[in-house]
Amino acid sequence: MMERSSGTLPGWQRAYLRPSARRARAEENSPQRRPPATRSSVWTKKMLPATFKLCAAISYRHLRNMTGLRRQAAVTISQELSKFACHSTGPSTWINQVRRRSSLLSSRLEEKPFSEMEMSYVKQGEEALQKSLSILGDQDGWKTETVVDNGDKVLSKVLPDVGKVFRLEVVVDQPLDAVYSELVDNMEQMGDWNPNVKEVKILQKIGKDTVITHEKAAATPGNIVGPRDFVSVRCSKRRGSTCVLAGMSTKYGAMPEQEGFIRAENGPTCMILRPLPGSPSQTKLTWLLSIDLKGWLPKTIINQVLSQTQVDFANHLRDRLARTVALNC
Repeated sequence: MMERSSGTLPGWQRAYLRPSARRARAEENSPQRRPPATRSSVWTKKMLPATFKLCAAISYRHLRNMTGLRRQAAVTISQELSKFACHSTGPSTWINQVRRRSSLLSSRLEEKPFSEMEMSYVKQGEEALQKSLSILGDQDGWKTETVVDNGDKVLSKVLPDVGKVFRLEVVVDQPLDAVYSELVDNMEQMGDWNPNVKEVKILQKIGKDTVITHEKAAATPGNIVGPRDFVSVRCSKRRGSTCVLAGMSTKYGAMPEQEGFIRAENGPTCMILRPLPGSPSQTKLTWLLSIDLKGWLPKTIINQVLSQTQVDFANHLRDRLARTVALNC
C-alpha cells in the first residue's frame, strides 16, 4: 500500500507516529525548508505588482494634498524597496519602477498644495496657452498689416469667437535665455523700458509656471486711447529649445477696477520663443495679441494702435537687451 503523508493520515494514525517521524514530516513541510528563491519569487509575484498599482493609482489631486503620515509612508516605501533590491533575486524592473514612482511622490509632496481657486487660475493659463497655439497653428487667413525694413512684420486675422487678432514675427539678436529672462523673470521691470507700459505688478504666484498680474498701459500720444489696465493670468512653459508665454484676462478679488483706468480685456495671447535655425545666438519671437480695449473707439484706430504697439515693442525689447549686454561686459 502506498504510504500517505501525515497531512492526509487520519488523526488516530498521526497520533501513533513516533515523535522522530512526526518531526521529520513537519520539517519537510516547513516553509523554512523551501529554497530562498521560491519565497522571493512568491513575494515578487504577489506584492510588487500590488505595491506598484497602489502607488500608480494615486491621483494628481490627492497627491498634492498628501501630508503627515502619508508623506512618511511614501518615503518608507522607497527605503524598503531599496533594501529589498539589494537582496532580492527577483526582477529589478518592478522595483525600479516603484522606486521611481515613490521618489516622484516624495518630491511632489514637498510642493505646496493648490487651493481650488489656484487650480482654476492654473487651468485658465493652460486654456490660454492651448487656444493661442491653436490659433497660431492655423496658417490660413492671415493678412499683412505692417512690414518693417528690418524684416519685422505684423499680420492679422479675424476669428468668429475672438475677433481680430494680431501676429508679430521678429528676430532678436540675442540668445533665447536672455530674451526669456527679460520677459519672464524681469516682467515687473517692463515699465522701465517699454513706454507703452506704465506698470506691471505680480499679484500672486501659483507654483512655478503661473502668475496673476496687474498691468497699466500708458496713454497713447494725444490721448487717442486713454489709460487702460488689465488683470491677467499668465503661464510660462519651457520645452526643450522652445518657450511659450501665454495669458488671458481674469477676475481677481483683490484688484477691482481702478479709478482713472478703463478695465480692458486681453487673450488669448502668447509669445513663442525659439532659437533661430542655424543661429542659436538669435531668437525668433512670435507674439499673438488679442485685446478688447473697451470704450467707444473706432476699429480703424484700434487696429492702427495695436499693430504699431507690436512693432514698437520689438524695437524697445532690442534696445533693452542691448543695454543689458553692454552693462554686463
